[in-house]
Parts: sequence; structure tokens; C-alpha cells
Amino acid sequence: MIRAKIKSDVYTVKQLSDLAGVSPRTLHYYDQIGVLKPTQIGENGYRYYGEEALLRLQQILVYRQLDMPLENIKTILDHRDFDILSTLERHKVDLQIRINQLERLILTVDLTINHLKGKADMSKKQLFEGLSDEQQAEYEQEAMQRYDPAIVKASTKKYKGYSAAEKQRIADQGNAVYQDMLLAIPKGAASAEAQACVERWRRHLEYFWTPNEEQLLGLAELYSNDPRFKANFDKVDPRLAEFMQAAVKVYVANLKY
Repeated sequence: MIRAKIKSDVYTVKQLSDLAGVSPRTLHYYDQIGVLKPTQIGENGYRYYGEEALLRLQQILVYRQLDMPLENIKTILDHRDFDILSTLERHKVDLQIRINQLERLILTVDLTINHLKGKADMSKKQLFEGLSDEQQAEYEQEAMQRYDPAIVKASTKKYKGYSAAEKQRIADQGNAVYQDMLLAIPKGAASAEAQACVERWRRHLEYFWTPNEEQLLGLAELYSNDPRFKANFDKVDPRLAEFMQAAVKVYVANLKY
């Protein structure tokens, strides 16, 4: 670590905390785990952060907004091929995709509210618009990042290879699974009906990648426990995500016998 007299274009922990909207404790923790080290340590022992550190903190906070674990963020930022400009351009694309997703979800929620109030009819396809196949593919890619980035790359290539008609057919099949899963809720997660839906869901995932048992459980857990995933299921039925997770647990347990 460089120890030197501090120039005017650096920030103390308190100044950076106020500037970036993060707590001093967070900055100390980032230093401790090595994801954001101070640019310099002053003769007084204080931490000081320069422009490069500020840009790195921005990247950390953007990745955190995308719900990436700090360990993964550190790996990305420390990679010898990391380029901040190209990374920012990718962030812009990812954020625009998320904006588009949220706009579609808001529209679907508004349609559902009006449908429940008797102000408008809503088709079954519209009911599951927030769980469209394209969005589902994006969510599943995010889940797969927890296991192996190579899988994500292969899955993306596979999905892009489908024609528009094939993508629509895949989307319709996926929506049908969730519709039938809703009908199975009164019968219980271990019922034949629910387990048949899980089997169809597992086979549907193969349009993107072939998950193992751990990945099936992990994806179902994300549906139920990740706020963004669960919000999409909740707008269809608040019971759906939790029921999916319970049914998948039964399904995987049965595979072991």
C-alpha cells in the first residue's frame, strides 16, 4: 500500500461515504475483503480514495444492483482483461433490459387489477405475460451463473438458435405449466398432478439447459426467495412460488429412491 501525502483530488472514507451513499462501515468491509482497497494510506493512517477507486466502487455498486455476490464481483474486477468502458456498455444494455421487463410487468399488473375489478377481460396468455419465455430465459441464466458461466453461454446460444415460431411455442408450453401448477395447489405439492407439472417444467428447462438435481432445487429456491423472482409469481398467485419450491423438493427427493 502506498503511503504518501494526499492530493486534493482524493476522498476520505467519510467523504466517499457521503458521495456514494454507502456507509463507512461498508467501505471498511470492502477494504477488509479486498474488493475495494484505498488508493493511498496517509501519514495519519487514514484511508484515501482516488478516481480509479471511485470508478471501481461504481462498478461494485452497479453489480450489487444486479444482485451479484461480492466474491464474484471481485473476481470480475480483478481479471486482467477487465475493461471498464466495455463493462459500462454491457451494464447499460442489462439495465435497459431490466427496465423493459419492469415496464411489461407493470402493464400486466395493471391488466390483472382491472380484470379482478371487473373492468376488463384478461386472456390466460396475458395473465402469464410477466413469466414470458424470454424473461424466463433471462432469469434462468442468472440462476445458472451461480453454477457455471459456460452453461450460461451455451444456453444463450441455444435459445438464440430458435425461430420466432419455436420461441412462441416454448413460451406457450411454459405458461401452460404454470397454469396447471395453479390448478394443482389444492391437491398438495406431493400430488400426482403437481409432480406431473414439475416433470413438465424440468423438461421445459431443457430448451435452455439440462439442469441437475441441485440446479432444479436452486432455481425453485430463487423463485420463492429472491424478491424479483417472487414478485413475478406473486402477481399471478401469491401461493405459486412457494408451492413450486415445495413441489420441486418432493420431485428431487423422489429421484433419489
